[in-house]
Parts: sequence; C-alpha cells; structure tokens
Amino acid sequence: MSNPVAVSFEFFPPSDEPMGRQLWDCVQRLAPLRPNFVSVTYGADGSTRTRTHECVLRILRETDLVVAPHLTCVGASREEVLTIAREYWQQGIRHMVALRGDVPVDDLSPDGCYRPRAGGFAYASDLVAGLTGIGKFDLSVAAYPEGHPESDGVEADLENLKRKVDAGADRAITQFFFDTDAFLRYRDRCVTAGIRAALVPGILPITRLPQLLRFAERCGASVPQWLRQRFDGLEDDPETRRMIAANVAIEQVQRLREHGVDEFHFYTLNRAELTYAICHALGLRPRVAEARVA
Repeated sequence: MSNPVAVSFEFFPPSDEPMGRQLWDCVQRLAPLRPNFVSVTYGADGSTRTRTHECVLRILRETDLVVAPHLTCVGASREEVLTIAREYWQQGIRHMVALRGDVPVDDLSPDGCYRPRAGGFAYASDLVAGLTGIGKFDLSVAAYPEGHPESDGVEADLENLKRKVDAGADRAITQFFFDTDAFLRYRDRCVTAGIRAALVPGILPITRLPQLLRFAERCGASVPQWLRQRFDGLEDDPETRRMIAANVAIEQVQRLREHGVDEFHFYTLNRAELTYAICHALGLRPRVAEARVA
C-alpha cells in the first residue's frame, strides 16, 4: 500500500499591491490542503529581504501554516545572516530553506566565477552548519538532478549535497525537472553516496512556455522536445495551455508515485489553480475546518 502523499508549496514575496493580493489568494486557496510547510523565496543580494520578512510574518500571523523562509548566504556577512536567523527563531520560525543563492555581480571574479565573500558563508553547507548553532531548525536544501549549471556535473553536485546533509540538512528539494528518469537515477545515486536525507522532487506547473524556457536555461534543467511540442501553437490559447500543463504535471507526479515518491514540493509562482488541480489528482482533499486563514 502506498504511503500518504505529503506536499509543500513555494511562494515569492510580492513587489506591489496587486501581486500581494494574488499571493494571498494563492495562500487561501492552497492552505486547506494542509501542506507540511510553505516556503518564501529570498533575493540573493538581500533585495527582497524586507518583503520576504513581511510575507513570512503575515503567513505566520494569519494562518496555521508552517512557514519556511529561504535564507541565502552570498552577498552578506556571517553575522548579518545569523542575525536574520535569530530573529526568525525568536518569532517562532522553526523551518528554514538554506541556499547559497544566486551570486551578485560583486561576488564574481574577473573571469565570471563565484568568489566567496570574505567574512561570509561561502557555501550552503557552511550556512547549514551555522544555522544548527542558532537552534534546532528543520532545514531544507537544494538538489540538482541534472547538475547545477556552475558545477562540474551530477557527481560533483552529489558530493556537495552530501556535505549539506552531513552539516545538518533534513531534506533536499530538487530543482524542477521534466525528465523523470533523471530524477530516479539521481535518487539511486544519492542512496549509493550514503545521502540519507529525504529527496523531494520539485514540481513546476507550466504557466507559460517562454517563461519556463528562461527558467530552465538559468538553472540547467532540460526541457524535452515532446514537452515543447505539446505547447506548439497555443501562444494565444491560455485555457488550452492550462489544460495541457495540468496534464503534464499530473502524468509526472503519478509516475513518480509509481516509483515510491510520496512527497512533492510545488513551485507555485503565486498561482494556485494548477497546483491545486495536481494535488487533487494526488488524492489530497481540503480540510477547511482545520485551516485558519484570515
């Protein structure tokens, strides 16, 4: 018998009032599905620090959701990062997503490579170790089934992931992917490498293919030709695009379920409809009476 399905959702802090309303509509729609936690993204250079903090506190204050702020280590000193973590701990936050983060231009060497800032946490594994000194956070980190674009390949990424887990990470959430076999191979490699933390597939429901292609190029995720073909000719047909997108993601999660996956992390892009539909197909049903959303 299959294990029950568990989910988590990622949101990003809104930049203006209309986007704020859209985010809160998304939170209200998805909260009754009782996710394990919801995460809120954070700009690598601190550009969204205030908005992330406000978003986290509102979710904490006005819902019963467990909220996990993203925290990045580039572009800031160790003390700046740890001060943020201490403030979150004092406010009752017990979950965190620990990431190196996208590298600000100031932290690039002349040849364009990442150059750790003096006095800061160099890598996510260092950040994880630092956070364990603040309190017993439940820590999630990133994993890359197809390899991080800056790494020397999947094997190098596996070594990095093991360092993060050995430093105290509880789970690894993958970058989004559409090659399910790549994820399954990566999972096997994690086991072989002695990585015991939970490996949670990151699922990105497709809202617009051009946007997806930009995301994929930046993070090194492949977009199969069959997937591109499914969206051919639908540039001016958003309703059919949504139907195709839901079908693609449902096929993906159902295949993963067949291979024993029972936990999923959804990159919602602050839109609830597709994520809700996929969760429904996974068998999740709302429990309104238990979900407090103001």
